[in-house]
Amino acid sequence: MLLEPVRPTLDDRVRSLNESYRHHSATAVLERALMDPDVGSLALVSSFGAESVVLLHLVSVVAPGTPVIFIDTEMLFAETLEYQRDLARRLNLTDLRTIRADRRDTAREDPDGTLHRVSTDACCALRKVVPLERALAGFDGWITGRKRFQSGSRAALEFFENEDGKRLKVNPLAHWGRGDLEDYIVNNRLPRHPLVAKGYPSIGCAPCTSPVKEGEDPRAGRWRGTEKQECGIHFVNGRIVRGPRIEDNVRGPRTEDNVRGPRTEKKETAA
Repeated sequence: MLLEPVRPTLDDRVRSLNESYRHHSATAVLERALMDPDVGSLALVSSFGAESVVLLHLVSVVAPGTPVIFIDTEMLFAETLEYQRDLARRLNLTDLRTIRADRRDTAREDPDGTLHRVSTDACCALRKVVPLERALAGFDGWITGRKRFQSGSRAALEFFENEDGKRLKVNPLAHWGRGDLEDYIVNNRLPRHPLVAKGYPSIGCAPCTSPVKEGEDPRAGRWRGTEKQECGIHFVNGRIVRGPRIEDNVRGPRTEDNVRGPRTEKKETAA
């Protein structure tokens, strides 16, 4: 009797992928993730925020048919919604999926739209975490735009992660620095989010995002006045990074890939 081969665990797959691609470019990581059947089906989750255009452009070149999930929390800046529509047209994103919280959930949990003033965690869970979990149910993993430099909780970020034993998470830009992003945007003549010029280097929902002053951390305007660092769709060591309950609203390694973007005439291959 023939025995079926033992399928590697998610931890084993993540470890192997990180060992193989530790010194590869973002394009190589992205191509492997999207083209390798062993990785499974993936979707790109994008906020269409201050830096989102870089990864969206990379995906539009490497695999333009990749599903792109956009979470409309119905609390976003009008500029973000306009930017999302503009980028989708410019980059020819053919499978853009806009998701929102279930109307019954918002009617029950946040009927007047002020939940964020009582608990930012509860608001993020309602409007981001739960809708995204539902949207990702049919995928084996997802692609994010997180980078190591963005916050202390991301300082050791790897290209591939095990998301709490549920699915694979791919972070192609993990090793990029702010200068790399700037070079890529300039060299590829990509449009910037209109709020960047107004002092918003990190952009989330309008009630919980404020401009950043010179010398402040780029993410200082997110949930200002709290210890909260993440909205809850990302985990650190298997746990959501939480902030306190509040009563009132209150450069990486350079490669040619970083500067000019992927070469479409010659694909990179795995080592």
